[in-house]
Order: sequence, then structure tokens, then C-alpha cells
Amino acid sequence: MNMTRSFHSIRPALRLLPALAVAFTVAAAPAGSQPIRAALGATAPAPPATPVAFTPPAGPAAAAGSAVVRVLLAPAQETTLSSQLAGRVQAVSVNLGDRFNKGAVLVRFDCDEQTARLKMSQADLAAARESHEAKLRLQGLQQAGEVEVSLAASQADKSAAQVELVQAQVAQCIVEAPFSGRVVKVAARAFQGAAQGQALLDIVSDGPLKLRLNAPGPWVGWLRRGTRFEVQIEETGRRYTARVTAINGRIDPVSQTIEIEGTVDTRAPELLPGMSGTARFTPPRS
Repeated sequence: MNMTRSFHSIRPALRLLPALAVAFTVAAAPAGSQPIRAALGATAPAPPATPVAFTPPAGPAAAAGSAVVRVLLAPAQETTLSSQLAGRVQAVSVNLGDRFNKGAVLVRFDCDEQTARLKMSQADLAAARESHEAKLRLQGLQQAGEVEVSLAASQADKSAAQVELVQAQVAQCIVEAPFSGRVVKVAARAFQGAAQGQALLDIVSDGPLKLRLNAPGPWVGWLRRGTRFEVQIEETGRRYTARVTAINGRIDPVSQTIEIEGTVDTRAPELLPGMSGTARFTPPRS
């Protein structure tokens, strides 16, 4: 009776032995032993998937075989003219888009105060020089010492420097054009107060424009100063011949491109800064 009960108690465990044997056999079998796995009822693994070819994203390396890049027109010179003193604007002699010549007066300030200071400094200088000359005459009569003469000379030099300082301030009352060009922005108005350093005008040079473009890095192997290329400007719809005038000495490590500057061979008044298009190069045959 006891043996019967023991057999019934271990009977569930005996039922698990075939499954454990199958698992052990499958685990111990070497890879690829399909007959053993099939005999044990194991499901054959699915064949490995065919690897998909990876296509790298298009980048500078892909563009290296192309000879067309974007180009931007930029002025040869551009700057922002600012106020060198705090004062009231008396007149602005140019408007947006106006052309001007080098040395032309573009902005004029009200400088009555600076002019009065200049007259005072000039009067002080005249008095200092007269005093110095008087000391020299007294020194000749042995009525003035060397120290007195030196102090009078120093005072005259100081007054002369003060005159030069005020003259420089008066010169800042007018803003002259540093080069010939055109006005692209007007920030000052007549009778308006201006702080020192405040922007007054944005100007660009009036002349041949620069072409700015970023070429693929591998092009440095054949690009040289003087290399000619063709430019198609979108705004005008026309083509122009140009040449390379400058090549940057470093390739950008992020974009793997190199900055290049060029210029249009012929004068084209219709071209304006900010226009863009495409530049087409003809790489040399290898």
C-alpha cells in the first residue's frame, strides 16, 4: 500500500523526463545538427536573413564628383558707419540706395559746442606760447631761471596737444565715406539725437562683386587661383565668366568643404550684393 502511494507521488515527475531529455539533447547538439533536432521534434531555425546593403547618405564625398555648387554675390567692401560722439544729427545727405564717392560727407552733426571748445583751446595755446617767449626774454636778461623756462615750454606743449584733441573731436562732427559705394541701410535721421557708437549708415562698395562659395574638399587637388568657371545668376537669368581669386587655407571639419572667393571677369552693373546662383567648374581630366 505504501509502495503504491509512493509511485503515485513521483508519477508526475516521471512524465517530465522525456521533455527534459529532449531539451538536454537539443542544447548539447552542435550547431547545424538538423537530423537530431528533427528526430526530437525540434523546429528547424529559420535561415538567416539576407543582409541589406547599406547606402551611405549623400554628403561632400558624393558631391565631389559634381562640378556645380551654389554661389553668393557679396560686395568687395562693406561696413557700418557709427557715431564717434554723442550729439544731434544736423543732416543726412544720402538716402537708401544712393551712390556716393569716396570722401563725400554722408552725415553731419551739430557741433557748436565742439567749435567753441576749439576756440578756447586755441586761445590758451596763444597765451602759453606768449608766456614761454616772455620767459625766454627774461632768461636772456638773467631774470628767469631754467626751471621757469622749462615749465612755460611744457605748458605751451600741453595747450598745443589740447588744440589737437578738440580738432579731432570737431572732425568727428562730419562722417565721410571711406570708399565709393552705395547706401544699403539708413539708421540716422536729421534732428535726431545719437549716442556714441550708434549705427548711422550701412554701406557697400560700388565695384566688382565677390563670389563666395563652398566647394567640396577634394576639389583642392585641382583648384588654383585663376581657375575659371561659369556662374548662372538666378535673379538676372544670365551667365557670366568668373575666376577664382582666393582659396581658404583650411577645410571645414564639419561640412568637409572649403571656402572659395572669385570675381566676375566683366563689369555687370545689373548684379547686386545678395544675388545667388550656381557656379559650374570643369575639373581637369585625370
